[in-house]
Amino acid sequence: MARSIMQEDKQCYICEQRNNLERHHIFGAFNRNNSEKYGLTVWLCHDCHNEPPLGVHHNAKVRHWLQDKAQREFEKQYPNLDFVSIFGRNYKE
Repeated sequence: MARSIMQEDKQCYICEQRNNLERHHIFGAFNRNNSEKYGLTVWLCHDCHNEPPLGVHHNAKVRHWLQDKAQREFEKQYPNLDFVSIFGRNYKE
């Protein structure tokens, strides 16, 4: 498990709550392993992670915001790697 390149503190990335935290892979499904490998994970409280209507798994706007931020951080941390060739698409808005 790689250290997150997205955050230092163990708190919800969205609301900063420190209770009921769950680890979220920003790019899931077939890119879950790449999220793990490159540190593209964040801590989210249960509500921000899995509860409608604002949880990242239920709200495309929040999910896309997080994916955009993750791609930008990846490009800063790994300037010699091509994000699109690894993750399959451009998530920047």
